[in-house]
Parts: sequence; structure tokens; C-alpha cells
Amino acid sequence: MATASIATPIGLLAVETNGEAVKRVEWIAEDAVGNSTTNSDNLALEACQQLDAYFAGRLHDFDLPLAFPDQAFVASVMAAMLDIGFGETKTYGELATLLGSAARAVGTACGRNPIPIIVPCHRVLGGGGKLTGYSGQGGIITKEFLLRLEANQTDLFADP
Repeated sequence: MATASIATPIGLLAVETNGEAVKRVEWIAEDAVGNSTTNSDNLALEACQQLDAYFAGRLHDFDLPLAFPDQAFVASVMAAMLDIGFGETKTYGELATLLGSAARAVGTACGRNPIPIIVPCHRVLGGGGKLTGYSGQGGIITKEFLLRLEANQTDLFADP
């Protein structure tokens, strides 16, 4: 396994790969060294470069091989989240309908997404577009930040 880390506007992120695909993105302690390349591989470094471009507004679609978890339902929810375009949102209920499941099960699977941001669980909202939980550092505040970042780049939710 290889890792690399990057400082972002929402905290330090570590990217873990299995040599062939991105396996995990997670927040790491603020006192950890940012932009570390220790034990990294080209894929981990590329993922960090793409995350940097995303936060800078230069990248809307990640192009990385991803390692989905072994749980079939979580993997199916992750695949459905990848189909939600940059600056767009869907509700847990909409994804549940697509997958023939229940909204609560989709929400649980979203919370188990090991590759947040790249697999955009922040684009999944509660009924009526309500901001509900986010498993990443900062919770709903981080989710709102990511949605505003994308909205500002697509003018979908521009302030009047």
C-alpha cells in the first residue's frame, strides 16, 4: 500500500492506494505533515494532484482507478454516486429508487464511502434538498463547503 497526503481547504487529506487503484481518502490530524510523499506511488501522487486541481477549480471530473469495497451494496451506491455530475445533486430517495432500495440504506452506504470527494457522497442530499450528515471531518459544514465550491464554479446556485 502507498499513501500521499495533501493540504486542502477542508483539512489534510491522505490518499491510500493498493498499487492499482485508489482505496481510501481520509482526513488526517492537523499536526501531520501536509503534502507528504512518504511511501507514495505514482497513483497516490496523481490522486493528490487531481484533488489539488479540484479545489483550485481546474478539475470537475476525477480520472482515477478506484477500488470499491467488497460489500456489493456499498459498491453499487458508490457507482451511482459517480454518475452524479459536478455541481449536481440527488437525494438519498432518488438513489434508492434507482437501486431498488430504501433511502436509509443508501444513506448508510454513503456514510461507508471510503473515497469521499472523489466518489462524491457530498452530492447526496436528504429529502427536499436538505443537508444531512456527512462522514468527513467537519460533517455538514464540509459537505456544504464542497457543494458551494462546485456551485460557484458552475453558477448553478449563484447568489442573486
